[in-house]
Amino acid sequence: MKKTLTSCAAALTLALGMTAAQAQILIGQSADLSGPVAASVKETIAGSQLVIDAVNAQGGINGEQIEVIRMDDGLDAKRSLENTRVLIEDRKVVALLLNRGTPNTLAVIPLLDKYGVALVGPSTGAMALHTPVQKNIFNVRSTYQREAEKAVQHLQTTGIQRIAVVQADDSFGKDAMEGASKGFAKANLQPAVVALADRNKPDYAAIVPQLTKANAQAVLWIGSGTAVTDGIKALRAAGSAAQIITLSNNAASGFIKELGSASAGVIITQVLPYERAAAHPLIKEAMTLAKAKGQNELSPALLEGFVATKVLVEALRRTGPKPTRARLIATLNSFQYDMGGGIDVSYSPTDHTGIDYVDLSIVSDGRFRR
Repeated sequence: MKKTLTSCAAALTLALGMTAAQAQILIGQSADLSGPVAASVKETIAGSQLVIDAVNAQGGINGEQIEVIRMDDGLDAKRSLENTRVLIEDRKVVALLLNRGTPNTLAVIPLLDKYGVALVGPSTGAMALHTPVQKNIFNVRSTYQREAEKAVQHLQTTGIQRIAVVQADDSFGKDAMEGASKGFAKANLQPAVVALADRNKPDYAAIVPQLTKANAQAVLWIGSGTAVTDGIKALRAAGSAAQIITLSNNAASGFIKELGSASAGVIITQVLPYERAAAHPLIKEAMTLAKAKGQNELSPALLEGFVATKVLVEALRRTGPKPTRARLIATLNSFQYDMGGGIDVSYSPTDHTGIDYVDLSIVSDGRFRR
């Protein structure tokens, strides 16, 4: 009899273990964990994980734990495509979250459409993800075009006339340049020079002389990670004191650390509220969770991951138990979410824009300042 009871207990334990393993919501992410924007991506993941850990600690969503399967693509679009195929076909994820890079995100759209999988909060502000509406992409942050336009207008209002542009020679760079062109038109200016840069291996020996020869007072540097930090260092080494302004894809503490002594005075556009605005509901919530993990500072990149993940978690909660890909997309297509402090996210079948917010910060003493 004792042996039978022991066998029954073992069987029950095994069954419960199988149930627990199955009661899991799988989310996928393909992003650069080892390449030129890895520092920024890791901060974004840290912000995302604050939300995931808090939700799981409270019992998950409708009793189901969330697991994020993250795969490294090194910012290579071909690797992003293969990673996404694996996540969708093999790992059977319910949704994707915070994929990084414009070419990388554009590359996976056919897979999203084929399998009906939502990508929430791609870490890119490409206009091509907004217009026309991509039915399975739900943006959270503002567009690069808005950022670049505001960057040029800001420089012009400070009296700067000779503004040069370094543009990554890829879909991200071309997209942001459209916004910059709008800014130049509104300011009634022409770029002092537009220097194209290879996405991963810019030729600084060719780029920097173009900037110094144009006697640029400011440089709008459209690029990512080390491709920008190394370029700024090369420009400073050439004796240029031009004001540098770059976009929010570089709004990470890791970016500032990589710049080192060349970081002072660099302006970076932002797409979320200031991370030291302690009274803001989002900042207060994120800081409380961060401090519980021994983290005493937030960064813009961390906040982007935090906010995008809150959107996905809320959508999963509203979708109900055992969320499917189709039901989640249906939820998102009629989604309104007031996150507090004037930050609202809403989607409809004809509008997947997300948050329309752009601001500027300046790097001082190794930190972002407003």
